[in-house]
Amino acid sequence: MTTTNGGTAQDKPPQLNVLAQYIKDFSFENPNAPRSLQPQQQAPAINIQINVNAKPLSDTDFEVELKLEGKAENQGNVLFGFDLMFAGVFRIQNVPQDNIHPLIMIECPRLLFPFAREIIATAVRNGGFPPLLIDPVDFVSLYRQKVGELQARQPQAPAAS
Repeated sequence: MTTTNGGTAQDKPPQLNVLAQYIKDFSFENPNAPRSLQPQQQAPAINIQINVNAKPLSDTDFEVELKLEGKAENQGNVLFGFDLMFAGVFRIQNVPQDNIHPLIMIECPRLLFPFAREIIATAVRNGGFPPLLIDPVDFVSLYRQKVGELQARQPQAPAAS
């Protein structure tokens, strides 16, 4: 099937383009150095929180923020902590309206994640520790969890009798 330049938007393939990606905010703390850099008796407990937020910049452009916060502790002492807000600007075209939100909240952070992971691994290594290699994130599950939480908070309409 051939199309001409006068085709409708439905004839054009869906597009997701990365226009920019950048660090919005980043902090790394090593509050107990140099004591925290000594060999540890046991592996530290590492807690990481990941959140995704997005806001429209235009009809087709969206800023997506990937926030990663983490802390490593050993026997109640903080070894290191980090807080990274890594963002990107994405252009989405020729995508059905009901597919845009999942695309923004799943595929966009999936594209940002490897870069955020590298920033954190490098900062932890430069802080004197072995690089922290964060496991891949299942953004589909994260999205479903957030949608479920939002639906649970909405008041239920009374059943018709």
